[in-house]
Amino acid sequence: MNKIVEDMANRLLKRKPGGFGPLESRVLQSTLERTTITRDTNKAVAFQETYGDRVADTIARIGGSWSFILGFLAFLALWTAGNAWLLTRDAFDPYPFIFLNLVLSMVAAIQAPVIMMSQNRQTERDRIDAAHDYEVNLKAEIEIMALHEKLDELRHSEIIGMRDEILRMAEQIRRIDEKLSARPVIE
Repeated sequence: MNKIVEDMANRLLKRKPGGFGPLESRVLQSTLERTTITRDTNKAVAFQETYGDRVADTIARIGGSWSFILGFLAFLALWTAGNAWLLTRDAFDPYPFIFLNLVLSMVAAIQAPVIMMSQNRQTERDRIDAAHDYEVNLKAEIEIMALHEKLDELRHSEIIGMRDEILRMAEQIRRIDEKLSARPVIE
């Protein structure tokens, strides 16, 4: 880390630069260089997705929707009605619906791990987003502190300028007063 970044870290963040990780160093460097650090995290994640990842996300999106739940409830109602009342003689899965139970168990056995895979990927996306949000927030905080510092410097230089102007004017008034007191009073 160069000297200017170390100075900025000490001055603005009141921390020693040795305690910073690569993320904080990158933010300080981008502040110094006046470059942006924002990026589209969705593109970074999408670039690394495999076909299986996209399939898992699609299954989780469909399996966790109200249309799937309502459609599956309708399927279960039709299966039960069809095998219990309509097909009492030739029911291919008579009560207690053992084949239906097997089908439901297989769907659950496949769907649950796929949804968990999708949730794990979403958790990783959330971690990437949180790290990026931290970078952006840290940079914004540093920029705001730097602006405050600049405003304080401007205000200080204005006060110094006003003081010098007041001293100059006081000196002029003193000289005018001396000239006036040196003149004889005419009555």
